[in-house]
Amino acid sequence: MVPLYVLIVIGVAVGALTGITGSSGVLIVVPALSYLGLSFKEAVGSSLLVDVITTLSVIFVYFKHENVDVKLSTLLGAGALVGAQLGSEIAFAVPERALEGAFIAFTSVMAYVSFRRSRNPRLNLNKLNLGRLAYAVAPLLAVMVGMVTGTLGASGGIMFIAVMMLLFSIDVKKMIGTATLAMLFSALSGTVAYALSGRVDLYASAVIGIVAIVSGYYFAKFANRAKPSLIYAFLGSVFVLTSISELVKVI
Repeated sequence: MVPLYVLIVIGVAVGALTGITGSSGVLIVVPALSYLGLSFKEAVGSSLLVDVITTLSVIFVYFKHENVDVKLSTLLGAGALVGAQLGSEIAFAVPERALEGAFIAFTSVMAYVSFRRSRNPRLNLNKLNLGRLAYAVAPLLAVMVGMVTGTLGASGGIMFIAVMMLLFSIDVKKMIGTATLAMLFSALSGTVAYALSGRVDLYASAVIGIVAIVSGYYFAKFANRAKPSLIYAFLGSVFVLTSISELVKVI
């Protein structure tokens, strides 16, 4: 059994990550639990349950600051629900080494994107001017986000943000709040799939999640007052560290 104090430290870190950036705790939970002896697929399933628990307090803070678009969150979450089930089926059939390689590639690309945004948070990435049609396209793209949820355990926070950057002109803090609520839907769907296959460590997930609820609440309050450039720089640093740690493990 993993020592309690280790799970508490992981929980604090997950709360900080989700509270500040709205991204999935997968970046911390999967590498940490893999190092501590869980299989990659068990770590992914546990990470998804942690996301379900953690997002509750984070969403509360963003709602309090009116930084959540409920309509858009629902559309993104609905698409991700479908995609997560498809992705979990793919994950169960793919060798773990291939999944780990995909995980490293994903975190490396997102590190580049985050640091680029940290240098110019106001950079206009809204390339598609679809008007109201954007609300129809968003859930279709969310299906692909959900597939990543099912395969890599990333509940899609940062990917939901990427979809919103592409289709809508929204403030970064509202994007984070909206992405966090959408992430709850995708994480819940993925958790069910992994739990039914017995690939969730309930003890580790519960401890990490409960601690992350508390830390996530306070870090979310901090994020709602922080500069966007700081948020992006923090996220980029986490992506880099995660990529390196998982690469070392694979090698």
